[in-house]
Amino acid sequence: MYKFKKGFYADVRIEDRFATNIRLQNGQLHEAKETVEKKAFIRVFDGKMWYYTSTSDIDGIQQSLNELYGYAQTNAEIDKHPIVVKYQVNQDKIIKFASNSVKNIALQQKLQLITETAERLKSDLCNFKSAQYLDRYSVYEFYSSKGANITYDFQTCGVAYGMAFNYNSENLQEQLSKCKTSFEMLSYSDGELKEFVMRCEEYIKNAKPVKAGSYPVILAPIATGVFAHESFGHKSEADFMLGDETMAKEWTIGKKVGSDILTIRETGVFEGSGYVPYDDEGTKATDTYLIKNGILSGRLHSATTAAALNEELTGNARAINCNYEPIVRMTSTFIEAGTSTVDELIAGIQHGYYVHSIKHGSGMSTFTIAPSIAYEIENGKLGKPVKIAVLTGNVFETLGLIDGVANDRELLSFVTGGCGKMEQYPLNVGLGGPHIRVSKMNIQ
Repeated sequence: MYKFKKGFYADVRIEDRFATNIRLQNGQLHEAKETVEKKAFIRVFDGKMWYYTSTSDIDGIQQSLNELYGYAQTNAEIDKHPIVVKYQVNQDKIIKFASNSVKNIALQQKLQLITETAERLKSDLCNFKSAQYLDRYSVYEFYSSKGANITYDFQTCGVAYGMAFNYNSENLQEQLSKCKTSFEMLSYSDGELKEFVMRCEEYIKNAKPVKAGSYPVILAPIATGVFAHESFGHKSEADFMLGDETMAKEWTIGKKVGSDILTIRETGVFEGSGYVPYDDEGTKATDTYLIKNGILSGRLHSATTAAALNEELTGNARAINCNYEPIVRMTSTFIEAGTSTVDELIAGIQHGYYVHSIKHGSGMSTFTIAPSIAYEIENGKLGKPVKIAVLTGNVFETLGLIDGVANDRELLSFVTGGCGKMEQYPLNVGLGGPHIRVSKMNIQ
């Protein structure tokens, strides 16, 4: 399709994106828009320097490519450059979502969905309510001077309902959300809505502060996923290791880094917000074991980091859109399921806590998780709701303290928020895992 010059490596990445954003606050429409954008990111490498440009002039891609060649220096040995050698030459077309594309759902139908659902969410303790619908359908194309020719599509759609509860000067903000690849899967039953409201009301009326200390803790799948993503996933992004001898020694493949029952995987093959069958350098998605049975087994790579560390590509060179160059990013990161039941994990705790939902989490060498709704565990049984400000700990130490992994793994997708790194935010990712038990976590 494009004329690539000899003596250079070059690639062209194109995204044709359709998106919808509808937002209600207390029943009033604040935003309802559909956007369509088609852009390209073009880059040329001469072995010494990268030359980039981004354009919405799709018909002018060849001209933009030629202009980049004008800045670069011809290199007869470019095909032998370690980075260029790493690039795969895939030729593939994967169109999975066109037949039920969200482009074909009327804006009014999307508005009706969240309006009617928000009206069914009722509580005398709620003083603010929001509802949001978001979707995206993208078609990606990738071409390279080595002969890559890839086309694939991506789709997510989702709803998020936020409620602010107030009771005797106590406040609680909680969200009910769902992200799928099909519009038809976004509805909630009356029972699901009622259960959500009742849990929030019961919590705000009865939750008591915990006494700060170190306790055994069980994390629900959402908390497990955020812990895996924030505390370990980012440390697995190999660009953090370039030029950092201390980190390279700390993260030696084959090193014992966690409990024997802990396995963390990373892959773009699962449908959802972390679906990336090919990354933005044309690398096919892999199933990467970051930790396998407690042993550091892999890390995430772009061609640049794989060449620098003499390791294999993993399909993790990603950009949030065609305004940016690809950097090492996660796709879907999750802790693998174990063999215990959730009841068995709870039964093994005399006094500890269960984290049902969270506000946010962060971490690298140390981590923090801010629970939203949590419960006390007493004598092996789930008890009263409690208020926990934050869970903290050292990543390596906590990985080794995981002493129970349930058999109920969930892989979660999201349409609000996303992953941030450097100036690129938000990136669509997936995360999750089963319920896990940590024998000791610092609670405040």
